[in-house]
Amino acid sequence: MGMSSRANPKVAVLLGGPSAEREVSLSSGRECAAALRAEGFQVTEVDAGPDLAQQLQALAPDVVFNALHGRWGEDGCVQGLLEWIGIPYTHSGVLASALAMDKERSKQVYRDAGLPVVESVLASKDEIEAAHVMAPPYVVKPYNEGSSVGVYLVMDGANTPPRLSPEMPETLMVETYAPGRELTTTVVGDRALTVTDILTDGWYDYDAKYKDGGSRHVLPAAVPHEIFDACLDYALRAHRALGCRGVSRTDFRWDESRGLDGLILLETNTQPGMTPTSLAPEQGQSVGISFGALCRWMVEDASCNR
Repeated sequence: MGMSSRANPKVAVLLGGPSAEREVSLSSGRECAAALRAEGFQVTEVDAGPDLAQQLQALAPDVVFNALHGRWGEDGCVQGLLEWIGIPYTHSGVLASALAMDKERSKQVYRDAGLPVVESVLASKDEIEAAHVMAPPYVVKPYNEGSSVGVYLVMDGANTPPRLSPEMPETLMVETYAPGRELTTTVVGDRALTVTDILTDGWYDYDAKYKDGGSRHVLPAAVPHEIFDACLDYALRAHRALGCRGVSRTDFRWDESRGLDGLILLETNTQPGMTPTSLAPEQGQSVGISFGALCRWMVEDASCNR
């Protein structure tokens, strides 16, 4: 185990940070910190800023619990910093984090592993606004940001390409729209936990994910055994193919009219939301892993060279 063997290890929980998902990270981090204190750890919450290296060297924690979301926290950057300083940390390492954050490259990894994905291309904003980059229906989204910040759905029969907001990055991913139900599966270590069916009003967007009442979670999902088992199998294979460590969560779309052929992988989250009502901890609870036990497991699983 990477953690020092002292009785109550010092854990620094990294939260906040400069990404678009700062608020989500603050709530994840606070909840994890509270749970870890209840588990008997000495916990310091660290709002990750430009002086993070100095802060961590001053604190000298035994373990860093990474509760950052989005860029810097989820894309390999902070992982590289922690490797450099030599502090054991939770979740995935540098390469897996960077790969999973880049939706186009992670799709290539899925394809190579024989996992089902939809067609997609990278294109510039100008190209996307000038003409349909692919036949509708399709989705336009950032390929290297967390969450569904700025996602455009271009429906079948749309005559004109989308007008994109100025906030959208210069290069975007355009992918075939996968209709159907939103399913998700959490992997903890080498175990896929269960399947959640996410029921939303309309498009599953950033607000629906994080605000009350935007979505209902049905778990275990009421889907055929074949689909349920495939989600578990695909999520574990995605976790391994990307080289993830600790906890990850893989999101799917399932078009019921097409049976198993209608199940596709959307993406793998290497830093899934970590409040007690978030998808991953909720799956833990449903298979008998309390929120505190999950957080404790993550700290005990922490290491360098991930």
